[in-house]
Amino acid sequence: MADILVLGATGFTGRLITQYLYSHPDRSSFSLALGARSQHKLAQLKQELGLDDSVKTFQVDVLDEHQVEEVVKQVQVVINTVGPFYKWGTYVVQACARNGTHYVDITGETHWIRDIIEVYDYLATKTHAIIIPSSGMDSMPSDLSVYLSNKTLKTLVGPDTMIDESTSAFDVLWGASGGSIATLLSSLEDVPKLKRAMARTNFVLSNLKGVVQPLPRLLYTLPFTSPPTWGSIFIMGTVNRMIVQRTWGLKELWSRTHTEHPETERKQFTYGPQFKYSEFRVAKSKAGGVLASLGLIFGMLSLLIPPLRWLLKKVGPQSGEGPSPELQKNGWLKVTNITSSVATPTTPQRHVRTTINGSGDPGYALTSIMIAESALSILLNYSELTPLAHEGGILTPASALGDVIVRRLERSGKFRFESEIIVCGEVEEKKER
Repeated sequence: MADILVLGATGFTGRLITQYLYSHPDRSSFSLALGARSQHKLAQLKQELGLDDSVKTFQVDVLDEHQVEEVVKQVQVVINTVGPFYKWGTYVVQACARNGTHYVDITGETHWIRDIIEVYDYLATKTHAIIIPSSGMDSMPSDLSVYLSNKTLKTLVGPDTMIDESTSAFDVLWGASGGSIATLLSSLEDVPKLKRAMARTNFVLSNLKGVVQPLPRLLYTLPFTSPPTWGSIFIMGTVNRMIVQRTWGLKELWSRTHTEHPETERKQFTYGPQFKYSEFRVAKSKAGGVLASLGLIFGMLSLLIPPLRWLLKKVGPQSGEGPSPELQKNGWLKVTNITSSVATPTTPQRHVRTTINGSGDPGYALTSIMIAESALSILLNYSELTPLAHEGGILTPASALGDVIVRRLERSGKFRFESEIIVCGEVEEKKER
């Protein structure tokens, strides 16, 4: 038996996660295992990283249903990094849902998340398996930015306060890996067009349908910023929005159905029926935002041409390759979220600014921390997780992990969270995490 299994440990991200967990301050509180298709590569990894014999290894082919089942039965939490998940992730989720084994991954594939929700969500609630896709840069920062803004509104204004609109602006310095490129190309080559189109539909991952959401646009701006913050379409914006909307739906349905809990507690938990969410990537100017949006649109359209996909396969990062150690160290993440409340006859509209700052390349250095701390949250802080986590199912980072993951990320020394009420751009009340 092992507490945590890193599946795909010999890959680029799996290696970073393994290093992080092996040297973690809580290392004495959990046992660690590594899984990959090649036993030789696992032995080589252990030698290169200087891992001792307490770290177990499992040779496992994720396309072998029986083999996956036998391995999953022997662990408490699976960290899955083997993508594209549409091709290689389903048997792992199936085994976890069947056996009550908890699971986190780094997917950004909305079409696949929809599939596993439809097939395995109910089963996971019966076995109380916590299954959280998108527990890295896809889509934890987006999810936590809204979660913290909602908490600040409810704490400083009142539990009856509901969200009207929430917008997140992403400023990032990061790199790409061979795995990311493979996932992008797989979505174009392996996923049916109808499934891809469905995955872009608002609330496609949510168990409830919400109100009409803001339309995509070429130029974005963030309220209450001076000088103005301009931005463009964000390549991760669609999947992030769908995860945030699933969080909204899970919380809203829980609030409506769990009437045995006090009304104040249920209101504290939910975002409210008028919730709307959008996000964008920060640009230096209005023109820069428009040009970046157009560049992304034309870039994605160009990948519909087979020869250009072939060229990307040849010149882009290959399997096992990723950002340089310098970029992993010097990259950054800054998320600024502005959330506005619903005005009522007795309460004026209020506004919250939440910021998340991360030190390191967001896609890999910080993702390895986010997913590792997600697994440790489930393993070591289970009693402190949200009511939804205790029920199990296909969940989201914010709906399952809540304050626990925020505290853990802060303790890593790589993340800083702040949330404050603002009036006309000025701070009224501040709450540091």
